[in-house]
Amino acid sequence: MKKIVFLFLFLMVSVADTYAQCAMCRAVLETEDGGVKAEAVNDGIVYLMIFPYLLVPTALYFSYRVYKSKKVAK
Repeated sequence: MKKIVFLFLFLMVSVADTYAQCAMCRAVLETEDGGVKAEAVNDGIVYLMIFPYLLVPTALYFSYRVYKSKKVAK
């Protein structure tokens, strides 16, 4: 279990910068001068992608705890 937690924390810390945009956002933001708005949109997309990566391990952890407690109770 410690190895899994260590691996998860290592992967969360070692994430490289990601620049992702949908086609519409890219088309609108490429016409923008300066690129300040484009950086803000990229940061917002990365911020929104954090939550699924936090929710899935949390749900798996609590599922594991319930499974483990039912197994010990038997």
